[in-house]
Amino acid sequence: MSDLRFKSVMEASTRKAVKVEKPEKRVEQYYAEKVFNRQKMFQYLPAKAYEALVDAIDNKKPLSREVADSVADGMKRWALDNGVTHYTHWFQPMTGGTAEKHDSFIDHDGKGSVIENFSGKLLVQQEPDASSFPNGGIRNTFEARGYSAWDISSPAFIVGTTLCIPTIFISYTGESLDYKTPFLKALNAVDKAATRVAKYFDPNVKHVISYLGWEQEYFLVDEALFAARPDLTMTGRTLMGHESAKNQQLEDHYFGSIPSRVEAFMLDLEIESHKLGIPVKTRHNEVAPNQFELAPIYEEANLANDHNLLIMTVMNEVARKHNFRVLFHEKPFAGVNGSGKHNNWSLGTDNGKQLFSPGKTPHDNLEFLVFLSNVMNAVHKHNALLKASIMSATNSHRLGANEAPPAIISMFLGSGVSGLLDSIEKNDYEAMKVQGKEGLTLGVSQIPEIFLDNTDRNRTSPFAFTGNRFEYRAVGSSANCATALIALNAAVAYELEDFADRVDARLKKGEQLEKALFAEARENILKSRPIHFDGNGYSDEWVVEAQDRGLDTESSAPLMFDAYLYDSSVEMFEKMGIFSKKELIARNEVKWEMYTKKVQIESRVLGDLAINHIIPAAVNYQGRLLDNLYKINQLFPTDKAQKIGNADYDSVEKISDHINQVRDLVKEMIENRKKANVIESQRDKAIAYHDSVAPLMEKIRYHIDHLELMVDNEIWPLPKYRELLFIR
Repeated sequence: MSDLRFKSVMEASTRKAVKVEKPEKRVEQYYAEKVFNRQKMFQYLPAKAYEALVDAIDNKKPLSREVADSVADGMKRWALDNGVTHYTHWFQPMTGGTAEKHDSFIDHDGKGSVIENFSGKLLVQQEPDASSFPNGGIRNTFEARGYSAWDISSPAFIVGTTLCIPTIFISYTGESLDYKTPFLKALNAVDKAATRVAKYFDPNVKHVISYLGWEQEYFLVDEALFAARPDLTMTGRTLMGHESAKNQQLEDHYFGSIPSRVEAFMLDLEIESHKLGIPVKTRHNEVAPNQFELAPIYEEANLANDHNLLIMTVMNEVARKHNFRVLFHEKPFAGVNGSGKHNNWSLGTDNGKQLFSPGKTPHDNLEFLVFLSNVMNAVHKHNALLKASIMSATNSHRLGANEAPPAIISMFLGSGVSGLLDSIEKNDYEAMKVQGKEGLTLGVSQIPEIFLDNTDRNRTSPFAFTGNRFEYRAVGSSANCATALIALNAAVAYELEDFADRVDARLKKGEQLEKALFAEARENILKSRPIHFDGNGYSDEWVVEAQDRGLDTESSAPLMFDAYLYDSSVEMFEKMGIFSKKELIARNEVKWEMYTKKVQIESRVLGDLAINHIIPAAVNYQGRLLDNLYKINQLFPTDKAQKIGNADYDSVEKISDHINQVRDLVKEMIENRKKANVIESQRDKAIAYHDSVAPLMEKIRYHIDHLELMVDNEIWPLPKYRELLFIR
């Protein structure tokens, strides 16, 4: 065993079980203590400023500079009372993560000293350098100015000694350079459109809110073993490694007893999360060894997304304290489940009604049918775009493998809703009774009472109806939730606006409201039938059937991104006021560039490991075998020597073949990289990396994994799956 591997394995294996200590305080005693929430606002702001800020948040009104100055002063006093020394605008550039630039509160006092100052101007707006963030050609390197602006709907919070202020990030010319700006626009669009439709049922509705409940899956790896795997440290996944004899096949890890070391980490994480106002509620073992999940109480989508990005940062910090490293990569280990970030999405009115929940009255259930049918139509029309919104170089490894949804967008509705929709399509009112648990009556006189069952979930469905919400299961664990929810909310808003226009046209002709709503909902159901699939998404038959239905079945990530520039996508985003065509083109340039760079980095790491680590180890072991064969030939007659050394002869030959294959494939991979690197078009370059570089990486891995089974364990230079996947 190599010295580094030996040291790492021994260090990991000698970790002692941690006693999980009970927290000194109850959660409600420290919950949100690091958040400038309404309680802190009420305490630190003048009454008029507090009322103005709350009104602006609740009713989406602008703030005056005078109020901003008052808020900034109160926020500063609260921060200083909590030991804060710096502040930062916390934003979400197109890297997929977050960014921050820290400034202290100090300013000249005019007398040779300093004072601590924080004005409304500094709170509302800053000018971070925009030239070095991904921008897709919107800005030149010499055009560095960009603006970050305060998002009043997401409260400021403290991390360490820094006050973090959630902001948007735009270019000097106004284009969005982040995920929060278009996300807020998409949320406003669905608010406006859904409110328009909800008013058919309740004229008092003022707003419709988009809710998000994310389920964050992740892996934990011992820090010592992580450090001994250059592929993990540089790419977040293992680029090689033969499956462990035992992995998840016994299904004994899922919901199993949480290891004490992990439980101690989880407890510390929950405490830090609760201090930051992140309502983490659920924790459990996931299916694969070393895989876990945490999930919060649902929140308004913008805040929920901010909390998800924040908790990923907190997880990394807390994990280091427990000698762990967190892996958010969607497929860090081959042969076992990957990690997703299921986005549970729903819509609700400002008076507390959930629009995807069947109700107890005919009026409520017609509303349920209307909103359900519009979501179906949106997902059907824009299924290629929705798939593009969750695709990345990392998530492409996960989709369609080990319980992850396939790379085809479809909707699972369950037997109860499916039976209802089938009957509505056929106008077969007598057949609309479905045995189940929950009564449902539509507001149409011809339809008797029907029953909806609480149907089982379809683990292969990327977009499943789960009773009062939709579970968007295709989102990857490392993703910014906004990437998927921008497309989803925009598409739904677009369909709701069109639906309302059609209903209004019927009403102008004198048609009864109830009948107009039902007729247009039925039309949506008929048009969106191809997206409805309750079967096995893993079957080969489904791929063929999906193609016949006209659904997007493209499997190449770079080509999937084209969906953002379809005429239907451009029209939808522009009409909803979310992206201009220029912004869409720029974002696709970023997506293609990020795909290329991630595959490029993986390829370079794999080549280095293969040539400088794996082949020397294999040659070393091969030399031992040859030395043994030489000694056998010296000691025994030829016929007996051949018989004794037969196995070693065979091993030497196989090792030579694998070594030669690895060398040749690495050389070919480097040449293909060179050819791809000179391609000017980011799209064509990404396609070249997908078609000519990524496949060679899998071939190289095949031969390395076979060498791992042949080479002496003491010589193999990297920690193996059996060491990485079982926390000690």
